[in-house]
Amino acid sequence: MLKLTILRDKLNESIQIVSKAVSSRSAIPILSGIKIDAGPNGVTLTASDTEISIRCMIPLENETERIATVEKTGSAVLPARFFAEMVKKLPQEEVHIESSENLQTVIRSGQTEIQLAGMDPEEFPALPSIIEEQVFSISGIVLKDMIRQTIFAVSTNEATPVLTGVLWNLRQGELKFVATDRHRLASCAAPANGDVEFSNVVISGRTLSELAKIIPDQDTLVDIVVSDSQVLFKLDNVLFLTRMLEGTYPDTSKIIPQAFKTELVLSAQQLADAIDRAHLLSREEKTNIVRLTAMEGGDIEISSSSSELGRVKEQLSASRFSGEPLRIAFNSRYMLDALKVLDSEEIFVGFTGAMSPIILRPSDHDRSLHLILPYRTTN
Repeated sequence: MLKLTILRDKLNESIQIVSKAVSSRSAIPILSGIKIDAGPNGVTLTASDTEISIRCMIPLENETERIATVEKTGSAVLPARFFAEMVKKLPQEEVHIESSENLQTVIRSGQTEIQLAGMDPEEFPALPSIIEEQVFSISGIVLKDMIRQTIFAVSTNEATPVLTGVLWNLRQGELKFVATDRHRLASCAAPANGDVEFSNVVISGRTLSELAKIIPDQDTLVDIVVSDSQVLFKLDNVLFLTRMLEGTYPDTSKIIPQAFKTELVLSAQQLADAIDRAHLLSREEKTNIVRLTAMEGGDIEISSSSSELGRVKEQLSASRFSGEPLRIAFNSRYMLDALKVLDSEEIFVGFTGAMSPIILRPSDHDRSLHLILPYRTTN
């Protein structure tokens, strides 16, 4: 039983946020719904797919307007997909929602009236309660950027579930992310506020992708609570709760070389453009193999070939070159993914031989690092 009036746009905004946690193929029918709680302080929407749960609070008013009026407090669960589509298309700014004891819910807006068969709110799972001992905060813009810099390198192979997530470690006020699919690695770090420390917290890449979509672009702080098996993100009026992935993340520090036989510094844009052109040909061969040759004096050659189409060859100049000449082959798609997120005009590229990992990082700071394993080729 509930009865309320609410502004359509505010309701739609909240539905779009919580919908990200609605399960599209859950064996539990109630999880295909969004739960509405109308209380004395406002209206709350909740959705969950057991992996992630999102709760959005809509206050009764803000500084400028009345958002909602609750005539009867209570709860209802409505089918998410239909409810979301319908609210978007309602004709008037004011929406009246009323549910009865038989779970029927009537939605009115202007001359439009919709009757929806609801589900029993008693069956909707309660959000797990988290003990808020380990709490720290970080800028939303920084968190979004850290997700962007690492998420593409998670594994898509479910055989090793822990690698489908991003590893979080927090030590001495520095939060570090690492992602790897065993062929490449992406890592980045940023300062975080709070005297909390933890290690081996692994959060699914898919979950972080959904989280990034609801972090606002203006610079607000996100409070993060870490418990034994769950992580809670608190944004303005949104709670985003996720389960950690189980398992121990492999120690990747040993595979990152500390010294290099060949070092280059060159324009990130020029390198990305040259590899992009070479990638067009390598893509046709379905191998994505592109070769880089570093010559004495800092001349760099980027090349790829296709048995059917021909070959691409391009010369670049490094602004800095030291060490031995080198010829190396790599997956151009992996290289382009890394270059896309490295926010630096010039990048450092380090090699320890033709069969050792390639390291990329911005030339002006060491907060992010990318590693790509080379290809073994016959010629």
